[in-house]
Amino acid sequence: MDLGGTRRPAISRPQAAIVIVDWVPAHFPKDALGLYRFDGSALYEHEDPRQGEHPDWGTMVFNYGRHEVRNFLISNALFWFDRFHIDGLRVDAVASMLYLDYSRNPGDWIPNEFGGRENLDAVHFLREFNRQVHSEFPGVLTIAEESTAWPGVSHPVDVGGLGFSMKWNMGWMNDTLRYMRRDPIHRKHHQNDLTFSLIYAYSENFQLPLSHDEVVHGKGSLIGQMPGDLWQKFANLRLLFSYMWTHPGKKMLFMGGELAQWHEWNYDGQLQWELLQWQTHAGIQQTLADLNRLLIDEKPLHQLDFNGEGFEWIDCQNAHESVLGFLRKSHDQGHAEHLLVCLNFTPVVRPYRMGVPQAGDYVEIFNSDATKYGGSGVTNQGPLHADGHIPYHGQVASLELTLPPLGAVILKPAPQRN
Repeated sequence: MDLGGTRRPAISRPQAAIVIVDWVPAHFPKDALGLYRFDGSALYEHEDPRQGEHPDWGTMVFNYGRHEVRNFLISNALFWFDRFHIDGLRVDAVASMLYLDYSRNPGDWIPNEFGGRENLDAVHFLREFNRQVHSEFPGVLTIAEESTAWPGVSHPVDVGGLGFSMKWNMGWMNDTLRYMRRDPIHRKHHQNDLTFSLIYAYSENFQLPLSHDEVVHGKGSLIGQMPGDLWQKFANLRLLFSYMWTHPGKKMLFMGGELAQWHEWNYDGQLQWELLQWQTHAGIQQTLADLNRLLIDEKPLHQLDFNGEGFEWIDCQNAHESVLGFLRKSHDQGHAEHLLVCLNFTPVVRPYRMGVPQAGDYVEIFNSDATKYGGSGVTNQGPLHADGHIPYHGQVASLELTLPPLGAVILKPAPQRN
């Protein structure tokens, strides 16, 4: 399809200039200036209300079975890439597109030709959309907001997938926020909320979303959802971000979270930039800045995000003390690297022994309790020696470290001396 203009070659983009547009092919409003009854008939939508109107939002569902409608939507998507040179489309409400009975009661929906609930026309549309976008503009992203267990959302079309680059990990988001809202004294009973995501983490190319939906409609801001006194709220938020940035999957944080904004999101307002005069809020911003640098500089934190070889549990069963330990790994031209991530979800300082895959010295490259972040300064100074004579956690060696209260520690093997 030729939309005119100049095609962009498939080149690497600068890391600081990524633009992703929220694109909504799932439904459209019924206002008089839109597509509803465009020529007096159900031109873009279905005539039958069991197919045509979305019960949750009072909007109209596109008729994906019409060639003209599919062409209109795909042309619109390509237009954004061609004329505005965006880097990706986040596709809203994909789950509502995939299921004919989405938010509908029995008798209020029409089965497909095989008697099933799958919207086969929508599946065909999404595959064609992804096929054309990735063919015309190699290297751009298409991201599905899809909350069900539909298989292969981010798998290639030619192997039966829908063809998206990534899928939002809504399960990780719900489980993690539910866990972090709990008082630390109760967290030991809910450790599986943190560990369950690794059972399915590599079934899709996941993006970890903390989106606008989590800070509206009375839910409160992220900092407001954290338990404890003021110090614990900020420590918990730094811990949440540390866990998110070290967990497999690409990261997405809604604006205001990096400031520890107290207000819920208000589209009529602005971010609370004035909060940065306080060291606690500036510390959250600095935490994320340093985590972003580590994410870019340290291959184990990004190279194998979609490959199970990039992650290994070290300690995931110590629910009593609410501690987690795991490795993030990379493998480049025969050379393997790893980082050790240790997380303490209680406000107690813990001397701790953790297994590691090799003997030698490890250095702390990140500690969310550092004073520069507003923490209490419980850090690990100097190299930590991993003793090859003390295997632990199924590893050939182990080391002793100090886990800060409500804190995260990242350790890296020190360079070997010749």
